[in-house]
Amino acid sequence: MSYVAPLKDMLFNMQHLAGLDQVAQLPGFEDAGLDTAQAVLEECAKLNEGLIAPLNWEGDKYPSSFHDGKVTTTPGFKEAFKQYAEGGWQGLQHPVDFGGQGLPKTIGAACGEILNSANMSFALCPLLTDGAIEALITAGSDELKAVYLEKLVSGAWTGTMNLTEPQAGSDLAAVRSRAEPQPDGSYKVFGTKIFITYGEHDMAENIVHLVLARVTGAPEGVKGISLFVVPKFMVNQDGSLGARNDVHCVSIEHKMGIKASPTAVLQYGDHGGAVGYLVGEENRGLEYMFIMMNAARYAVGVQGIAIAERAYQKAVGYAKDRVQSRPVDGSLSAAAPIIHHPDVKRMLMTMRASTEGCRAMAAVAAVAYDAAHHHPDADARKDNAAFYEFLVPLVKGYSTEMSLEVTSLGVQVHGGMGFIEETGAAQYYRDAKILTIYEGTTAIQANDLVGRKTSRDGGVNAKAIAAQMEKTEAELVQRGSANALAVAKRLTAARQAFVDVVEFIAANTRSNPNAAFAGSVPYLMLAGNVVAGWQLARALLVAEDLLAAGTDAAFMQAKITTARFYADHILSRAPGVRDSICEGAEGVTSMAVESF
Repeated sequence: MSYVAPLKDMLFNMQHLAGLDQVAQLPGFEDAGLDTAQAVLEECAKLNEGLIAPLNWEGDKYPSSFHDGKVTTTPGFKEAFKQYAEGGWQGLQHPVDFGGQGLPKTIGAACGEILNSANMSFALCPLLTDGAIEALITAGSDELKAVYLEKLVSGAWTGTMNLTEPQAGSDLAAVRSRAEPQPDGSYKVFGTKIFITYGEHDMAENIVHLVLARVTGAPEGVKGISLFVVPKFMVNQDGSLGARNDVHCVSIEHKMGIKASPTAVLQYGDHGGAVGYLVGEENRGLEYMFIMMNAARYAVGVQGIAIAERAYQKAVGYAKDRVQSRPVDGSLSAAAPIIHHPDVKRMLMTMRASTEGCRAMAAVAAVAYDAAHHHPDADARKDNAAFYEFLVPLVKGYSTEMSLEVTSLGVQVHGGMGFIEETGAAQYYRDAKILTIYEGTTAIQANDLVGRKTSRDGGVNAKAIAAQMEKTEAELVQRGSANALAVAKRLTAARQAFVDVVEFIAANTRSNPNAAFAGSVPYLMLAGNVVAGWQLARALLVAEDLLAAGTDAAFMQAKITTARFYADHILSRAPGVRDSICEGAEGVTSMAVESF
Protein backbone atom coordinates (compact mmCIF):
# COMPACT_ATOMS: atom_id res chain seq x y z
CA MET A 1 0.00 0.00 0.00
CA SER A 2 1.09 3.60 -0.54
CA TYR A 3 2.30 5.83 2.31
CA VAL A 4 -0.04 8.41 3.87
CA ALA A 5 1.54 11.00 6.17
CA PRO A 6 0.04 10.89 9.72
CA LEU A 7 -0.74 14.61 9.73
CA LYS A 8 -3.46 14.45 12.38
CA ASP A 9 -1.15 12.87 14.92
CA MET A 10 1.68 15.28 14.12
CA LEU A 11 -0.55 18.34 14.48
CA PHE A 12 -2.10 16.94 17.68
CA ASN A 13 1.39 16.61 19.18
CA MET A 14 2.42 20.09 18.05
CA GLN A 15 -0.72 21.76 19.36
CA HIS A 16 -1.38 19.88 22.58
CA LEU A 17 1.90 18.36 23.77
CA ALA A 18 4.64 20.58 22.33
CA GLY A 19 2.71 23.84 22.61
CA LEU A 20 3.29 25.29 19.15
CA ASP A 21 1.36 28.42 20.14
CA GLN A 22 4.19 29.23 22.58
CA VAL A 23 6.79 28.68 19.83
CA ALA A 24 4.91 31.21 17.71
CA GLN A 25 5.50 33.79 20.48
CA LEU A 26 9.29 33.38 20.29
CA PRO A 27 11.26 36.07 18.42
CA GLY A 28 11.56 35.16 14.75
CA PHE A 29 8.81 32.53 14.82
CA GLU A 30 5.77 34.83 14.92
CA ASP A 31 4.34 33.32 11.73
CA ALA A 32 4.96 29.72 12.77
CA GLY A 33 1.61 28.95 14.37
CA LEU A 34 -0.72 26.01 13.81
CA ASP A 35 -2.09 27.32 10.49
CA THR A 36 1.43 27.58 9.09
CA ALA A 37 2.33 24.12 10.42
CA GLN A 38 -0.75 22.59 8.83
CA ALA A 39 -0.14 24.28 5.48
CA VAL A 40 3.54 23.26 5.41
CA LEU A 41 2.82 19.66 6.46
CA GLU A 42 0.08 19.27 3.86
CA GLU A 43 2.41 20.46 1.09
CA CYS A 44 5.19 18.24 2.41
CA ALA A 45 2.84 15.24 2.43
CA LYS A 46 1.73 15.94 -1.12
CA LEU A 47 5.31 16.00 -2.45
CA ASN A 48 6.39 12.90 -0.55
CA GLU A 49 3.32 10.75 -1.04
CA GLY A 50 3.16 11.47 -4.75
CA LEU A 51 6.78 11.76 -5.87
CA ILE A 52 9.30 10.45 -3.35
CA ALA A 53 7.54 7.49 -1.69
CA PRO A 54 7.04 5.57 -4.96
CA LEU A 55 10.84 5.64 -5.46
CA ASN A 56 11.52 3.82 -2.18
CA TRP A 57 11.16 0.24 -3.43
CA GLU A 58 12.80 1.22 -6.73
CA GLY A 59 15.87 2.25 -4.75
CA ASP A 60 15.98 -1.13 -3.04
CA LYS A 61 15.77 -2.98 -6.38
CA TYR A 62 18.03 -0.61 -8.32
CA PRO A 63 20.58 0.81 -5.87
CA SER A 64 23.12 3.52 -6.58
CA SER A 65 25.95 2.24 -8.79
CA PHE A 66 29.65 3.08 -9.09
CA HIS A 67 31.63 3.14 -12.33
CA ASP A 68 34.87 4.91 -13.27
CA GLY A 69 34.86 7.08 -10.15
CA LYS A 70 31.27 8.25 -10.65
CA VAL A 71 28.12 7.35 -8.73
CA THR A 72 24.78 7.13 -10.51
CA THR A 73 21.79 7.22 -8.17
CA THR A 74 18.57 5.24 -8.56
CA PRO A 75 16.49 6.25 -11.62
CA GLY A 76 14.17 9.08 -10.59
CA PHE A 77 16.22 10.26 -7.60
CA LYS A 78 17.98 13.10 -9.43
CA GLU A 79 14.70 14.53 -10.77
CA ALA A 80 12.98 14.12 -7.40
CA PHE A 81 15.83 15.89 -5.60
CA LYS A 82 15.59 18.79 -8.05
CA GLN A 83 11.90 19.20 -7.19
CA TYR A 84 12.66 18.83 -3.48
CA ALA A 85 15.29 21.58 -3.64
CA GLU A 86 13.21 23.90 -5.87
CA GLY A 87 10.34 23.61 -3.39
CA GLY A 88 12.58 25.12 -0.69
CA TRP A 89 12.47 22.01 1.50
CA GLN A 90 16.21 21.89 2.21
CA GLY A 91 16.07 25.36 3.72
CA LEU A 92 12.91 24.78 5.77
CA GLN A 93 14.44 25.32 9.22
CA HIS A 94 17.54 27.29 8.25
CA PRO A 95 17.95 31.08 8.62
CA VAL A 96 16.26 33.49 6.22
CA ASP A 97 19.62 35.33 5.98
CA PHE A 98 20.96 32.46 3.86
CA GLY A 99 17.84 31.86 1.81
CA GLY A 100 16.08 29.52 4.22
CA GLN A 101 12.53 29.74 5.51
CA GLY A 102 13.47 30.09 9.18
CA LEU A 103 10.79 27.74 10.48
CA PRO A 104 11.15 26.14 13.93
CA LYS A 105 12.53 22.65 14.46
CA THR A 106 9.07 21.69 15.77
CA ILE A 107 7.73 21.96 12.20
CA GLY A 108 10.94 20.93 10.45
CA ALA A 109 11.21 17.66 12.38
CA ALA A 110 7.70 16.61 11.36
CA CYS A 111 8.58 17.27 7.73
CA GLY A 112 11.72 15.22 8.27
CA GLU A 113 9.63 12.31 9.46
CA ILE A 114 7.40 12.50 6.37
CA LEU A 115 10.42 12.54 4.05
CA ASN A 116 12.07 9.60 5.82
CA SER A 117 8.86 7.56 5.85
CA ALA A 118 8.54 8.19 2.15
CA ASN A 119 12.10 7.20 1.30
CA MET A 120 14.83 6.88 3.89
CA SER A 121 17.64 6.38 1.37
CA PHE A 122 16.66 9.59 -0.43
CA ALA A 123 16.22 11.51 2.84
CA LEU A 124 19.79 10.87 3.95
CA CYS A 125 21.14 13.40 1.46
CA PRO A 126 19.22 16.38 2.91
CA LEU A 127 19.84 15.08 6.45
CA LEU A 128 23.63 15.27 6.05
CA THR A 129 23.38 18.63 4.32
CA ASP A 130 21.43 19.97 7.32
CA GLY A 131 24.32 18.96 9.58
CA ALA A 132 26.88 20.70 7.38
CA ILE A 133 24.76 23.86 7.37
CA GLU A 134 24.47 23.81 11.19
CA ALA A 135 28.24 23.47 11.60
CA LEU A 136 29.02 26.31 9.19
CA ILE A 137 26.42 28.62 10.74
CA THR A 138 27.88 27.98 14.19
CA ALA A 139 31.62 27.90 13.52
CA GLY A 140 32.30 29.00 9.93
CA SER A 141 34.00 32.30 9.09
CA ASP A 142 32.06 35.01 7.25
CA GLU A 143 34.00 34.08 4.10
CA LEU A 144 33.02 30.39 4.31
CA LYS A 145 29.42 31.32 5.01
CA ALA A 146 29.34 33.66 2.02
CA VAL A 147 30.70 31.01 -0.35
CA TYR A 148 28.83 27.91 0.82
CA LEU A 149 25.71 28.54 2.89
CA GLU A 150 23.24 29.85 0.32
CA LYS A 151 24.09 27.03 -2.09
CA LEU A 152 23.69 24.41 0.64
CA VAL A 153 20.46 25.91 1.99
CA SER A 154 18.97 26.05 -1.51
CA GLY A 155 19.86 22.41 -2.19
CA ALA A 156 21.97 23.40 -5.22
CA TRP A 157 24.92 21.82 -3.38
CA THR A 158 24.84 19.05 -0.78
CA GLY A 159 26.98 18.39 2.29
CA THR A 160 28.66 15.43 3.99
CA MET A 161 30.27 14.53 7.31
CA ASN A 162 33.69 12.83 7.11
CA LEU A 163 34.64 11.31 10.46
CA THR A 164 35.25 7.61 10.05
CA GLU A 165 38.49 6.05 8.80
CA PRO A 166 39.42 2.39 8.36
CA GLN A 167 41.18 2.34 11.75
CA ALA A 168 38.99 4.99 13.46
CA GLY A 169 35.33 4.16 13.82
CA SER A 170 33.76 5.41 17.06
CA ASP A 171 37.22 6.20 18.47
CA LEU A 172 37.94 9.55 16.83
CA ALA A 173 41.20 9.88 18.77
CA ALA A 174 42.58 7.46 16.16
CA VAL A 175 41.92 9.80 13.19
CA ARG A 176 45.01 9.94 10.95
CA SER A 177 43.93 12.18 8.05
CA ARG A 178 46.30 15.14 7.97
CA ALA A 179 46.15 18.77 6.89
CA GLU A 180 49.16 20.81 5.87
CA PRO A 181 48.93 24.64 6.12
CA GLN A 182 49.55 26.56 2.88
CA PRO A 183 50.91 30.12 2.44
CA ASP A 184 47.52 31.40 1.22
CA GLY A 185 45.74 30.32 4.41
CA SER A 186 44.24 27.17 2.93
CA TYR A 187 45.31 23.61 3.79
CA LYS A 188 46.18 20.49 1.80
CA VAL A 189 44.20 17.52 3.13
CA PHE A 190 45.38 13.89 2.84
CA GLY A 191 43.70 10.66 4.00
CA THR A 192 40.99 8.06 3.53
CA LYS A 193 37.44 8.39 4.86
CA ILE A 194 34.91 5.55 4.86
CA PHE A 195 31.12 5.28 5.33
CA ILE A 196 30.54 8.71 3.79
CA THR A 197 26.83 8.99 3.07
CA TYR A 198 26.23 10.65 -0.32
CA GLY A 199 29.99 11.24 -0.51
CA GLU A 200 29.63 11.02 -4.30
CA HIS A 201 26.43 11.28 -6.37
CA ASP A 202 24.83 12.89 -9.41
CA MET A 203 21.99 14.83 -7.75
CA ALA A 204 23.73 18.20 -7.19
CA GLU A 205 26.35 20.40 -8.89
CA ASN A 206 28.80 20.31 -5.99
CA ILE A 207 29.40 18.35 -2.78
CA VAL A 208 30.77 20.15 0.28
CA HIS A 209 32.68 17.74 2.50
CA LEU A 210 33.24 18.59 6.16
CA VAL A 211 36.35 16.64 7.09
CA LEU A 212 38.10 15.87 10.38
CA ALA A 213 41.89 15.90 10.07
CA ARG A 214 45.04 16.72 12.08
CA VAL A 215 47.08 19.80 11.28
CA THR A 216 50.79 19.00 11.06
CA GLY A 217 52.22 19.14 14.59
CA ALA A 218 48.83 19.01 16.34
CA PRO A 219 48.51 17.31 19.76
CA GLU A 220 47.74 13.59 19.86
CA GLY A 221 44.23 12.30 20.58
CA VAL A 222 40.94 14.15 20.25
CA LYS A 223 42.50 17.49 21.26
CA GLY A 224 44.44 17.66 18.00
CA ILE A 225 41.58 17.32 15.53
CA SER A 226 40.46 20.17 13.26
CA LEU A 227 37.50 20.54 10.90
CA PHE A 228 37.83 21.52 7.24
CA VAL A 229 35.57 22.36 4.33
CA VAL A 230 36.76 20.44 1.28
CA PRO A 231 34.58 21.03 -1.81
CA LYS A 232 34.35 18.47 -4.62
CA PHE A 233 34.76 21.37 -7.08
CA MET A 234 36.65 24.53 -6.24
CA VAL A 235 34.57 27.71 -6.14
CA ASN A 236 35.69 30.71 -8.21
CA GLN A 237 35.60 34.33 -6.99
CA ASP A 238 32.31 34.92 -8.81
CA GLY A 239 30.69 31.85 -7.20
CA SER A 240 30.92 29.67 -10.30
CA LEU A 241 32.45 26.21 -10.10
CA GLY A 242 36.08 25.77 -11.04
CA ALA A 243 38.54 22.88 -11.13
CA ARG A 244 37.91 19.45 -9.62
CA ASN A 245 39.45 19.18 -6.15
CA ASP A 246 41.73 16.28 -5.21
CA VAL A 247 39.02 14.23 -3.48
CA HIS A 248 37.77 11.12 -5.24
CA CYS A 249 35.36 8.28 -4.58
CA VAL A 250 37.19 4.96 -4.94
CA SER A 251 34.24 2.67 -4.19
CA ILE A 252 30.79 2.46 -2.61
CA GLU A 253 29.61 -0.13 -0.10
CA HIS A 254 27.20 -3.01 -0.73
CA LYS A 255 24.79 -2.86 2.17
CA MET A 256 22.05 -4.75 3.99
CA GLY A 257 19.62 -1.84 3.65
CA ILE A 258 19.32 1.82 2.56
CA LYS A 259 20.73 0.52 -0.73
CA ALA A 260 19.84 3.57 -2.82
CA SER A 261 21.94 5.83 -0.57
CA PRO A 262 25.56 5.71 -1.84
CA THR A 263 27.98 5.08 1.04
CA ALA A 264 31.35 6.16 -0.31
CA VAL A 265 35.01 5.53 0.38
CA LEU A 266 36.69 8.89 -0.28
CA GLN A 267 40.37 9.37 -0.96
CA TYR A 268 41.85 12.81 -0.24
CA GLY A 269 45.15 14.00 -1.69
CA ASP A 270 46.25 11.28 -4.10
CA HIS A 271 47.29 13.94 -6.62
CA GLY A 272 49.08 16.52 -4.51
CA GLY A 273 46.52 17.27 -1.80
CA ALA A 274 42.86 18.27 -1.56
CA VAL A 275 42.37 21.99 -0.93
CA GLY A 276 40.58 22.53 2.37
CA TYR A 277 39.55 25.53 4.46
CA LEU A 278 39.65 25.56 8.24
CA VAL A 279 36.31 25.81 10.03
CA GLY A 280 36.70 27.92 13.18
CA GLU A 281 39.97 27.38 15.03
CA GLU A 282 42.58 24.65 14.78
CA ASN A 283 42.20 21.70 17.18
CA ARG A 284 38.53 22.45 17.92
CA GLY A 285 37.19 20.24 15.15
CA LEU A 286 35.56 17.67 17.40
CA GLU A 287 33.63 20.40 19.20
CA TYR A 288 32.28 21.67 15.86
CA MET A 289 31.62 18.17 14.54
CA PHE A 290 29.44 17.51 17.57
CA ILE A 291 27.18 20.34 16.40
CA MET A 292 26.60 18.31 13.24
CA MET A 293 26.36 15.06 15.17
CA ASN A 294 23.80 16.36 17.66
CA ALA A 295 21.63 17.59 14.79
CA ALA A 296 22.12 14.28 12.99
CA ARG A 297 21.45 12.17 16.11
CA TYR A 298 18.06 13.77 16.64
CA ALA A 299 17.34 13.36 12.91
CA VAL A 300 18.27 9.67 13.01
CA GLY A 301 15.83 9.20 15.90
CA VAL A 302 13.17 10.73 13.67
CA GLN A 303 14.22 8.24 10.97
CA GLY A 304 13.39 5.46 13.43
CA ILE A 305 9.90 6.89 13.98
CA ALA A 306 9.49 7.33 10.23
CA ILE A 307 10.41 3.79 9.23
CA ALA A 308 8.23 2.41 12.05
CA GLU A 309 5.25 4.41 10.75
CA ARG A 310 5.80 3.09 7.22
CA ALA A 311 6.04 -0.51 8.48
CA TYR A 312 2.90 -0.04 10.61
CA GLN A 313 0.86 1.29 7.71
CA LYS A 314 1.93 -1.61 5.51
CA ALA A 315 1.15 -4.17 8.21
CA VAL A 316 -2.33 -2.72 8.85
CA GLY A 317 -3.09 -2.80 5.14
CA TYR A 318 -2.06 -6.44 4.90
CA ALA A 319 -3.91 -7.46 8.10
CA LYS A 320 -7.15 -5.97 6.78
CA ASP A 321 -6.81 -7.83 3.46
CA ARG A 322 -5.36 -11.22 4.41
CA VAL A 323 -8.16 -13.73 5.13
CA GLN A 324 -7.13 -16.62 7.36
CA SER A 325 -9.10 -18.65 9.95
CA ARG A 326 -12.24 -17.85 11.93
CA PRO A 327 -11.98 -15.41 14.84
CA VAL A 328 -11.42 -17.23 18.16
CA ASP A 329 -14.49 -15.64 19.75
CA GLY A 330 -16.81 -17.02 17.09
CA SER A 331 -17.99 -13.53 16.15
CA LEU A 332 -17.79 -14.46 12.48
CA SER A 333 -18.86 -17.81 11.09
CA ALA A 334 -16.26 -17.98 8.31
CA ALA A 335 -12.58 -17.20 7.81
CA ALA A 336 -11.92 -13.48 8.27
CA PRO A 337 -9.14 -10.93 7.78
CA ILE A 338 -6.37 -11.60 10.29
CA ILE A 339 -6.86 -8.21 11.96
CA HIS A 340 -9.70 -9.88 13.89
CA HIS A 341 -7.23 -12.16 15.72
CA PRO A 342 -6.18 -10.88 19.17
CA ASP A 343 -2.46 -11.54 18.68
CA VAL A 344 -2.41 -9.67 15.36
CA LYS A 345 -4.11 -6.76 17.11
CA ARG A 346 -1.48 -6.99 19.87
CA MET A 347 1.31 -6.73 17.29
CA LEU A 348 -0.36 -3.85 15.47
CA MET A 349 -1.04 -2.01 18.73
CA THR A 350 2.60 -2.49 19.80
CA MET A 351 3.68 -1.00 16.47
CA ARG A 352 1.23 1.89 16.71
CA ALA A 353 1.76 2.77 20.38
CA SER A 354 5.56 2.57 20.12
CA THR A 355 5.59 4.84 17.07
CA GLU A 356 3.16 7.39 18.52
CA GLY A 357 5.00 7.46 21.86
CA CYS A 358 8.33 8.19 20.19
CA ARG A 359 6.74 10.76 17.85
CA ALA A 360 5.34 12.61 20.88
CA MET A 361 8.72 12.47 22.64
CA ALA A 362 10.48 13.85 19.55
CA ALA A 363 7.93 16.67 19.28
CA VAL A 364 8.46 17.87 22.86
CA ALA A 365 12.23 17.64 22.34
CA ALA A 366 11.97 19.78 19.20
CA VAL A 367 10.01 22.49 20.96
CA ALA A 368 12.58 22.53 23.77
CA TYR A 369 15.30 23.02 21.13
CA ASP A 370 13.39 25.98 19.66
CA ALA A 371 12.95 27.57 23.10
CA ALA A 372 16.60 26.89 24.01
CA HIS A 373 17.73 28.84 20.96
CA HIS A 374 15.11 31.59 20.71
CA HIS A 375 13.51 32.28 24.12
CA PRO A 376 14.20 35.84 25.30
CA ASP A 377 14.69 34.70 28.93
CA ALA A 378 18.15 33.27 29.75
CA ASP A 379 16.86 30.90 32.45
CA ALA A 380 14.19 29.54 30.10
CA ARG A 381 16.86 28.98 27.44
CA LYS A 382 19.03 27.14 29.94
CA ASP A 383 16.21 24.92 31.25
CA ASN A 384 15.04 24.02 27.76
CA ALA A 385 18.59 23.28 26.63
CA ALA A 386 19.06 20.88 29.56
CA PHE A 387 15.78 19.12 28.76
CA TYR A 388 16.62 18.85 25.05
CA GLU A 389 20.15 17.59 25.70
CA PHE A 390 18.80 14.88 27.99
CA LEU A 391 16.29 13.80 25.37
CA VAL A 392 18.66 13.62 22.38
CA PRO A 393 20.13 10.19 23.29
CA LEU A 394 16.60 8.95 24.06
CA VAL A 395 15.19 10.14 20.75
CA LYS A 396 18.16 8.64 18.91
CA GLY A 397 18.68 5.46 20.96
CA TYR A 398 15.18 4.46 22.03
CA SER A 399 13.38 5.43 18.80
CA THR A 400 15.83 3.51 16.61
CA GLU A 401 15.79 0.38 18.77
CA MET A 402 11.99 0.72 18.77
CA SER A 403 12.04 0.79 14.97
CA LEU A 404 13.76 -2.60 14.89
CA GLU A 405 11.03 -4.13 17.05
CA VAL A 406 8.30 -2.48 15.00
CA THR A 407 9.69 -3.37 11.57
CA SER A 408 10.30 -6.93 12.76
CA LEU A 409 6.67 -7.13 13.90
CA GLY A 410 5.70 -5.77 10.48
CA VAL A 411 7.34 -8.80 8.86
CA GLN A 412 5.66 -11.07 11.43
CA VAL A 413 2.20 -9.70 10.69
CA HIS A 414 2.77 -10.63 7.04
CA GLY A 415 3.70 -14.18 8.07
CA GLY A 416 5.55 -16.12 5.37
CA MET A 417 4.82 -13.38 2.85
CA GLY A 418 6.82 -10.96 5.00
CA PHE A 419 9.93 -13.03 4.30
CA ILE A 420 9.38 -12.61 0.56
CA GLU A 421 11.02 -9.46 -0.77
CA GLU A 422 8.22 -8.67 -3.24
CA THR A 423 5.82 -7.73 -0.44
CA GLY A 424 8.17 -4.92 0.68
CA ALA A 425 7.86 -5.55 4.45
CA ALA A 426 11.42 -6.87 4.68
CA GLN A 427 12.91 -3.68 3.23
CA TYR A 428 11.80 -1.65 6.24
CA TYR A 429 13.37 -4.20 8.60
CA ARG A 430 16.66 -4.15 6.67
CA ASP A 431 16.67 -0.36 6.35
CA ALA A 432 15.98 0.11 10.08
CA LYS A 433 19.03 -1.81 11.28
CA ILE A 434 21.53 0.91 10.37
CA LEU A 435 19.68 3.41 12.58
CA THR A 436 20.96 1.79 15.78
CA ILE A 437 24.52 2.00 14.43
CA TYR A 438 25.30 5.22 12.54
CA GLU A 439 25.71 8.64 14.17
CA GLY A 440 26.79 6.80 17.32
CA THR A 441 25.60 3.29 18.22
CA THR A 442 22.98 2.71 20.89
CA ALA A 443 25.80 2.00 23.35
CA ILE A 444 27.41 5.36 22.55
CA GLN A 445 24.09 7.13 23.14
CA ALA A 446 23.86 5.23 26.44
CA ASN A 447 27.40 6.26 27.41
CA ASP A 448 26.38 9.87 26.74
CA LEU A 449 23.25 9.46 28.87
CA VAL A 450 25.23 7.92 31.74
CA GLY A 451 28.34 10.10 31.66
CA ARG A 452 27.31 13.55 30.45
CA LYS A 453 23.59 13.61 31.15
CA THR A 454 23.23 11.76 34.48
CA SER A 455 26.38 11.30 36.55
CA ARG A 456 27.89 14.71 35.73
CA ASP A 457 25.15 16.57 37.67
CA GLY A 458 24.39 13.71 40.06
CA GLY A 459 21.07 13.04 38.36
CA VAL A 460 19.62 16.50 39.14
CA ASN A 461 18.26 17.14 35.63
CA ALA A 462 16.88 13.60 35.31
CA LYS A 463 15.07 13.93 38.62
CA ALA A 464 13.65 17.32 37.57
CA ILE A 465 12.13 15.57 34.54
CA ALA A 466 10.76 12.86 36.86
CA ALA A 467 9.14 15.60 38.95
CA GLN A 468 7.29 16.81 35.85
CA MET A 469 6.05 13.26 35.28
CA GLU A 470 4.74 13.20 38.84
CA LYS A 471 2.53 16.21 38.06
CA THR A 472 1.03 14.31 35.13
CA GLU A 473 0.34 11.34 37.44
CA ALA A 474 -1.53 13.66 39.80
CA GLU A 475 -3.61 15.00 36.90
CA LEU A 476 -4.48 11.46 35.82
CA VAL A 477 -5.57 10.51 39.35
CA GLN A 478 -7.60 13.70 39.63
CA ARG A 479 -9.27 12.92 36.30
CA GLY A 480 -10.43 9.61 37.75
CA SER A 481 -11.57 7.86 34.56
CA ALA A 482 -10.80 4.15 34.31
CA ASN A 483 -8.23 4.76 31.57
CA ALA A 484 -6.58 7.66 33.39
CA LEU A 485 -6.27 5.67 36.62
CA ALA A 486 -4.83 2.65 34.80
CA VAL A 487 -2.24 4.81 33.06
CA ALA A 488 -1.43 6.66 36.31
CA LYS A 489 -0.67 3.34 38.02
CA ARG A 490 1.77 2.29 35.28
CA LEU A 491 3.38 5.72 34.95
CA THR A 492 3.97 5.94 38.72
CA ALA A 493 5.67 2.54 38.80
CA ALA A 494 7.75 3.38 35.72
CA ARG A 495 8.78 6.79 37.03
CA GLN A 496 9.84 5.27 40.35
CA ALA A 497 11.88 2.68 38.46
CA PHE A 498 13.49 5.49 36.45
CA VAL A 499 14.43 7.45 39.59
CA ASP A 500 15.87 4.31 41.22
CA VAL A 501 18.09 3.76 38.18
CA VAL A 502 19.15 7.42 38.02
CA GLU A 503 20.30 7.16 41.65
CA PHE A 504 22.12 3.87 40.95
CA ILE A 505 23.89 5.33 37.91
CA ALA A 506 24.84 8.56 39.69
CA ALA A 507 26.22 6.59 42.67
CA ASN A 508 28.22 4.05 40.66
CA THR A 509 29.57 5.72 37.50
CA ARG A 510 32.84 6.76 39.14
CA SER A 511 33.16 4.28 42.00
CA ASN A 512 32.06 1.17 40.11
CA PRO A 513 32.00 2.05 36.40
CA ASN A 514 31.59 -1.53 35.15
CA ALA A 515 28.36 -1.86 37.16
CA ALA A 516 27.00 1.47 35.86
CA PHE A 517 27.91 0.85 32.22
CA ALA A 518 26.71 -2.76 32.27
CA GLY A 519 23.26 -1.24 32.66
CA SER A 520 23.79 1.74 30.35
CA VAL A 521 21.76 0.56 27.34
CA PRO A 522 18.96 -0.85 29.54
CA TYR A 523 18.92 2.56 31.30
CA LEU A 524 18.63 4.32 27.96
CA MET A 525 15.77 2.02 26.94
CA LEU A 526 14.02 2.50 30.28
CA ALA A 527 14.37 6.28 30.10
CA GLY A 528 13.08 6.42 26.52
CA ASN A 529 10.19 4.13 27.39
CA VAL A 530 9.20 6.24 30.40
CA VAL A 531 9.44 9.60 28.60
CA ALA A 532 7.42 8.29 25.62
CA GLY A 533 4.85 6.80 28.02
CA TRP A 534 4.65 10.09 29.91
CA GLN A 535 3.89 11.95 26.68
CA LEU A 536 1.14 9.48 25.78
CA ALA A 537 -0.29 9.92 29.29
CA ARG A 538 -0.43 13.66 28.65
CA ALA A 539 -2.05 12.91 25.28
CA LEU A 540 -4.72 10.79 26.98
CA LEU A 541 -5.74 13.70 29.21
CA VAL A 542 -6.08 16.01 26.20
CA ALA A 543 -7.94 13.39 24.15
CA GLU A 544 -10.45 12.75 26.95
CA ASP A 545 -11.19 16.48 27.13
CA LEU A 546 -11.59 16.80 23.37
CA LEU A 547 -13.70 13.65 23.17
CA ALA A 548 -16.03 15.06 25.81
CA ALA A 549 -16.25 18.26 23.73
CA GLY A 550 -17.25 16.25 20.66
CA THR A 551 -14.03 16.93 18.72
CA ASP A 552 -13.03 14.24 16.20
CA ALA A 553 -14.37 11.37 18.30
CA ALA A 554 -12.78 8.54 16.31
CA PHE A 555 -9.27 10.03 16.50
CA MET A 556 -9.55 10.93 20.20
CA GLN A 557 -10.88 7.51 21.16
CA ALA A 558 -8.05 5.86 19.24
CA LYS A 559 -5.53 8.08 21.03
CA ILE A 560 -6.97 7.10 24.43
CA THR A 561 -6.87 3.40 23.52
CA THR A 562 -3.30 3.70 22.24
CA ALA A 563 -2.14 5.44 25.43
CA ARG A 564 -3.80 2.77 27.56
CA PHE A 565 -2.18 0.00 25.51
CA TYR A 566 1.24 1.63 25.82
CA ALA A 567 0.88 1.87 29.59
CA ASP A 568 -0.27 -1.74 30.08
CA HIS A 569 2.01 -3.46 27.56
CA ILE A 570 5.15 -1.30 27.10
CA LEU A 571 5.49 1.07 30.06
CA SER A 572 4.87 -1.90 32.34
CA ARG A 573 8.30 -3.29 31.32
CA ALA A 574 10.11 -0.55 33.27
CA PRO A 575 10.24 -2.08 36.79
CA GLY A 576 11.77 -5.30 35.44
CA VAL A 577 14.42 -3.33 33.57
CA ARG A 578 15.15 -1.39 36.78
CA ASP A 579 15.82 -4.67 38.58
CA SER A 580 18.20 -5.89 35.89
CA ILE A 581 20.20 -2.63 36.06
CA CYS A 582 20.34 -2.17 39.82
CA GLU A 583 20.80 -5.84 40.70
CA GLY A 584 22.10 -7.50 37.54
CA ALA A 585 25.57 -6.05 36.86
CA GLU A 586 27.33 -9.11 38.29
CA GLY A 587 25.81 -11.36 35.63
CA VAL A 588 27.15 -9.07 32.89
CA THR A 589 30.67 -8.48 34.18
CA SER A 590 31.75 -11.62 36.05
CA MET A 591 32.32 -14.02 33.12
CA ALA A 592 36.03 -14.40 32.43
CA VAL A 593 37.04 -13.21 28.96
CA GLU A 594 38.62 -16.63 28.26
CA SER A 595 35.25 -18.32 28.87
CA PHE A 596 33.54 -16.62 25.93
